[in-house]
Amino acid sequence: MLFFSFFKTLVDHSVTVELKNDISIRGTLKSVDQYLNIKLDDISVVDDLHYPHLSSVKNVFIRGSVVRYVHLPAGSVDTALLEDASRREAQQVTAKAKQ
Repeated sequence: MLFFSFFKTLVDHSVTVELKNDISIRGTLKSVDQYLNIKLDDISVVDDLHYPHLSSVKNVFIRGSVVRYVHLPAGSVDTALLEDASRREAQQVTAKAKQ
């Protein structure tokens, strides 16, 4: 749930999604769900010479299982908030394991 919550804070930010088939797509993050499926608007393919058939596509829905990496702009990530959330989640897991 940590990643889902984190990606929800990045809605309307520009991201680059690298797929497992080596295609990288840059666009505006419009939505993400609990399976980390991603919807991008106003997309462009990073290496458009190799994938000219994608030049006319404007919006995509990417299944979470085909995503290799999501590249984020450094300024849009609140690292302090992310660190605190990961600590809290780790403490909850440890507390449940002790029970």
